[in-house]
Amino acid sequence: MANQLLAGKRGIITGALDENSIAWKVAQKCKEQGATFTLTNAPVAMRMGAINKLAEECGTKIFPADATVVEDLEKLYKDSVDYLGGKIDFVLHSIGMSPNVRKGKPYTDLNYDWYNKTLDISAGSFHKLIQSAHKLDLVNEGGSFVGLTYIASQRIFPDYGDMADAKSMLESIARGWGYHYGKSHKVRVNTISQSPTKTTAGSGVGGFDAFYTYADQMSPLGNASADACADYCVFMFSDLSRMITMQNLYHDGGFSNMGIAPQIVEKFIAE
Repeated sequence: MANQLLAGKRGIITGALDENSIAWKVAQKCKEQGATFTLTNAPVAMRMGAINKLAEECGTKIFPADATVVEDLEKLYKDSVDYLGGKIDFVLHSIGMSPNVRKGKPYTDLNYDWYNKTLDISAGSFHKLIQSAHKLDLVNEGGSFVGLTYIASQRIFPDYGDMADAKSMLESIARGWGYHYGKSHKVRVNTISQSPTKTTAGSGVGGFDAFYTYADQMSPLGNASADACADYCVFMFSDLSRMITMQNLYHDGGFSNMGIAPQIVEKFIAE
């Protein structure tokens, strides 16, 4: 990758929990490419993670915020602008959690209070994150919002449960805000549909290890790593992607366009 693609740009990166998090890798890559940014996560998530280590490595500050609470997000923007010395150029939404999935509730027997939490945390927070910036006018013209998603938004992966609904909603929000924010401030909004990735959150989905191997064999390029996803995010934050908006961008080694792979067929024939 070219050097200093993000020189002079200021951002906010959500969701870095530990060294396995895609958001953690994004922060490191953004630092390498010359950006300054703040980090944020929910207070409860921060107690479980090692985000202070990342902040020290990147020479930045953490501003705790509950992404489902508009007042927290407005404070996050104001504090970040004050700390960074100017309006924001890019924001990463890397937030997702399903109480139903965590507690083993199948899609056919959801707890609806938990379902509403899934949608609010994993998708509604993206709308709130963008709307707060829009109302406060704290993102520069040509800025870039990126949300991380997964192909279960478009196709059935039974063990992904109600998170699939949340990811579908997330992608719809990117299209809606991509139009409105694009018309008013030329701000871009996109989602990146990443391969199954060995993060703390991803590994919590039932049967993850088996599916990770299956996807790797199905994809002509293999599964995209967290590091590669971070590189893609840097590109989407940079001016090189200035005309890309309202898109759900597959970053999955080709998995999304595959029907079947010979390796999979041969495995079943052998059995």
